[in-house]
Formats: sequence, C-alpha cells, structure tokens
Amino acid sequence: MSYPQSAPARRPAAVLSAAAVLLVMAVAALAYAVVDLVVLGGTVDAFRSAARDTSASAEQIDDVVTLLRASAVLTAVVAALSALLLAGLALGLLTGRNGVRVATWVVSGLGLLAGCCSVAVVVGERAAPLQLGSGEEALAELLGLIGDAYPSWWIPLNAGLSVAQGLGYLVVATLLALPAANIWFGRHRSTAPTAPPGFTPAPHQPPSAPPAPPYPPR
Repeated sequence: MSYPQSAPARRPAAVLSAAAVLLVMAVAALAYAVVDLVVLGGTVDAFRSAARDTSASAEQIDDVVTLLRASAVLTAVVAALSALLLAGLALGLLTGRNGVRVATWVVSGLGLLAGCCSVAVVVGERAAPLQLGSGEEALAELLGLIGDAYPSWWIPLNAGLSVAQGLGYLVVATLLALPAANIWFGRHRSTAPTAPPGFTPAPHQPPSAPPAPPYPPR
C-alpha cells in the first residue's frame, strides 16, 4: 500500500529566487577570480615602473611585488572556493534540505560581515593612509603606489561588489525565512511513515495451545 506524499512537488518562488541569487553570486565570484588574475600582470608592471622613481631598493621592490602577487592569488582562490560553496548551497536548497537552509543562513551572516569589513577597509585606506616609522619612508612610498598600479576601475569595482555581496546575502536570508519557505522545508524533513486514516492495528494475540490428540493414548 502506498502512502500519500505530504511534500508538494512545486518549489515556492521564495526558494527558487534564493537559489537563483546564490547562483548569480557564484558566477560573479568566479568571474572576479579570473579578472583578479588577469589584471595582476599589468598591475605588477605598472608598480615596478612607478617604483623606479622612489628611494626604495630593488630588494624592497621585489618584496612588495611578492606580497602583491600572493595577495592576488589568495584572493582568487578564496573567490573560486566561495563560488563552489554558493553553487552547492543553491543546489541543496532546491532539494528541500532544511540543513542546507540553516547552512545558507550561517554563510549569509558571515558573508554579510565580510562585505561590511571589505567596504570599511577600502574607505579606511582612502581616508587614513598607512603611516610608517621614520626609517621606513621607502616602504611607505611603495605601499602608496599599489593602489595607483591597479586599473582605475579596480577599486570602485571591489567596493561595488562588496556592497552587492552584502545585499545578496541579506536577500537570500530573507527569502528563506518567508512563510512559504518555512512550510516547504518543514514538509521535506524526514519523518517516519504514518498509517493511513482508519487503520487500526490488530491486538496482540497470545499463542494458542497445541490441539488435543483425537483419541486418548493407549
């Protein structure tokens, strides 16, 4: 006997929208990782060209270039891993797993915090440049050239992506908290199968005694 399915086949619009936003954010993160590596070569060349006019030594210039490359590669790796994570969460949401929804809320909170911190760092760097000691003027000159070595659109792009990232996580978390999403994920939780209405299990019967022989033993 087959039991009726309690979960609706159609996904609510809120769940579909949340998954779509996560997929868009995943594509954007992957594109950012690629662009970050593409502009790295031109950024390093522009930095070396500008650093020749400073009082920094060749060793100091190489150290800052190494730091610049390591930072770009690390940023690209984090962006690529974030893309995979967001895509996985989107697919998990479409299957109706409530645990994935909870994980999405956690990731959204962390992502929103990271976006706010990124914007704060960009604004802080522009408002209050890094100040070093009197014996590190050359290093201060080199660090001040990093921002100018990137393309003119790079820093505004980073700020815009940070804001868009925070808004995206906020939208996803809100969509997954809507009543329609709550009902849909609640019905997809694994529960034990229940008996159909009107079915009453038979009471336990004690084992019957063995039948008596048809004639007395001789």
